[in-house]
Order: sequence, then structure tokens, then C-alpha cells
Amino acid sequence: MKKIYTSVDIGSDTIKVVVCELFKNRLNLLAATSVKSSGIKKGVITDVEKASVSLRKAFEEIETMLGVKIKRVIASVPSYFAEYTYAEGTVEIINEEKVITGDDVIRCLHEGIKTKVKSNYEIITVIPIDFSIDGQEPVKNPKGLKGNSLSSRMILVTTPKKNVYSVVNLIESIGVSVEDISLNNIGDIYIYKNSNTESKLGVIINIGSEITTVSLYNKNIIVKSSIIGLGGKNVDNDLAYIYKISNEQATRIKEKFALGHKRYASLNDFYEVATKNKEVISINQFEASEIVMSRLEEILTLAKKEINLLTNKKIHYIIITGGMSNMAHLKYTVDDVFGKVATIGSIKVIGVRDNKYSSALGNIVYFIDKLKMRQKEYSMFSKEDAEEISSVKKGLLNITNDSMLGKVFGYFWSD
Repeated sequence: MKKIYTSVDIGSDTIKVVVCELFKNRLNLLAATSVKSSGIKKGVITDVEKASVSLRKAFEEIETMLGVKIKRVIASVPSYFAEYTYAEGTVEIINEEKVITGDDVIRCLHEGIKTKVKSNYEIITVIPIDFSIDGQEPVKNPKGLKGNSLSSRMILVTTPKKNVYSVVNLIESIGVSVEDISLNNIGDIYIYKNSNTESKLGVIINIGSEITTVSLYNKNIIVKSSIIGLGGKNVDNDLAYIYKISNEQATRIKEKFALGHKRYASLNDFYEVATKNKEVISINQFEASEIVMSRLEEILTLAKKEINLLTNKKIHYIIITGGMSNMAHLKYTVDDVFGKVATIGSIKVIGVRDNKYSSALGNIVYFIDKLKMRQKEYSMFSKEDAEEISSVKKGLLNITNDSMLGKVFGYFWSD
């Protein structure tokens, strides 16, 4: 069975949709698209009708690339007021052989869900920290081992219900089923985690269009997060205000001309643009980069303060991601604020080099990880659709019950 998965990230500036295939334990991009969004403010849906139009366009583009309809997706939901709660669960091993299976793991995690959840909150996921068999030393993967009881320490991730239902209802309104939900900051750690992060305390800073999310991870497990109300659009606004140009022109200057640090910007490289008064002006790269750098310094400095509020312990790594992290020479500004502990994220998925896709891709990785835990195989495409994709993908590769828990996680929690 071909294992193909779709993930959607509904952002303030763009809606990102990615389709990947898991082949020989490697994730390969089949298609990706990024469509300008409307009706979304600071990651929250404010106009359902406008947002629906943008979402339909994104799906139409990706379906044209693949040659098949998208019917099922993984969806990211806003992390505003997200809570990360420590929980524990213990179950008896009931099979005669006393061999721990994926179902035992799920039953154990299910015990942790019995932790009291606020009435206006929804469970997003349960992330296991470790497992213990018969009270012995902790292990990461207990499947296949023998014992009488299985215990787990875990992090229960919850968000306000409105965060979840607004996104799920929007996606399902266009005829697409939501198979799983996640948070972007969970996706981010799953796309960037490695041997250097697995035993350490670290941070991922995702600079989006209107918000910047600062997330704290301990041994690759999210434990805290906060949101700063600034992002790439503030850079656009600065350029537009200073040069009296439209925001569209400001965005082009930011993306095509300015640098993320003034150090190597040129005084002799110019960009001609018409102001709102129809006056043609020449902007040199150094000046534009200085404006961009100033705002980026502010965002990163605020992120640094948030880190200090999230923890007083030593941070071993900081990864910068999100659309703004693609900017040339941003690393110099990052070094100025954080020193050498910080790096710009680098996605390892074949066919993807744009960090704006980090969350959507990471949520696919996390979904696959949960499937492995459940000892199940699953694809979001029928055999016929998967074969149709295979017939066209050679030219596409590298183109760019009552509760929601019961509904979305039914596949994982039921036999």
C-alpha cells in the first residue's frame, strides 16, 4: 500500500498544502502549494466565506498538480492559549503472552486523558515522554517487550475548543475530511528534531506573517509556548510607511531585494519603485536592509524575553523557522541577538527548501509517528488515487463521536 498523506496549514498570509509519500522510511514531497489567504487574522479565522474561497483555491491547485481530489487531511489549529499538562497512565497487560502491543500503548495513553480537562478546552494530542514496564527503568518504545503492567508519563496538549472547531468546520465545509489535528509548534519539532535535540532543552521560534510563536521543548517534547503579535507583515508595513509605497510593493522589496542584515548590503544596488503619489524613487539595498533588520531585531529580542519567561534553565539550541527565516543574511541578525546557540532551520524532506512549509510537513511526520505507535498502516488516498498520482508524479516531484477527539482520533483510539 502506498502511504500518502496531506497536511494543511491555514495562516494569516498564506494557506499551505503539502502532499508527501512515505517510501522506504523516507518522506518525499509529491506536491506543495501556497495560496494567499483572506479572512484570517493572526492565525484565527475571522471571515469564514473569504477563508473558504482561499482554501478552495489552495486545494484546486494541489489537485491539479496531482490529478486527483484531496479527500482527507491533517490540519493545524491555532495554538493561542494552548496548555501542556503533565499526566500519567497505567494499564494491565491482558493478553495471555503478556507481550505489549500498540493497543496496550494506546490504552495506557488513554488513561492519561482522564486527567481533568477544562470544559471549554479540547484535547489535541497526547505525547508520551516514556514508558515503564512493571515499574522498571523507563523505555521509549515498549512494544514487543513482556510485562504485567505498562505505565507512561505524558504531555496532554489542549487548546480552546473554538481554535479547533473553526478550522475543522472550515475544511469540512468544502468537502474534505479532517483525519487528524495538531499544532504548528508540534509539527516544527518533528521536522527539525535530531540526535542533537533529543536529550536537550531547546526552543523553536516560528516567525509567521502576523505572529511569532516561541515554543519550548524538553527532549523533543513541547512543554510551553507563547505568541508575540509581530511578524513579517510588520516589516512590510515599515517599508511601506517609510517609502510611501503599497504593501504589495513593500513585500516584493522584502522578498526580492532587501537582506536580513545590513552588514553585506550594497549602497550601490538600487530598486526602483513608484510611490502612492506616482513618484518613481530609487531605494538602495543598504537602507532597505537596515529597515528590515531593525524590525527583525525587535521580533527576535522580544522572542528572547519570552524564552526567559518560559524557563530559567540553560537553552541548548534555538531554531528559527517560518517564512521570514528564508531571508538572506538573517543569520547575522540572529547571531547578534542570540549568539551561536541559534541556527536557521533546514528542512531535510526531499523537494522542500522553504521553511514556510516546516509546520505542515512536520505534522505529517508526527502523524506517521503516531501510526507506528498504533502499529497500523494508513494512507489518505485510495489505491486507485494513489496509482493515479504515481502515473503523474514524475513531472510533479519537487513542485512546490460527540467530541472532536472522538471524531478525529477515532482511527487511533478504537479497535
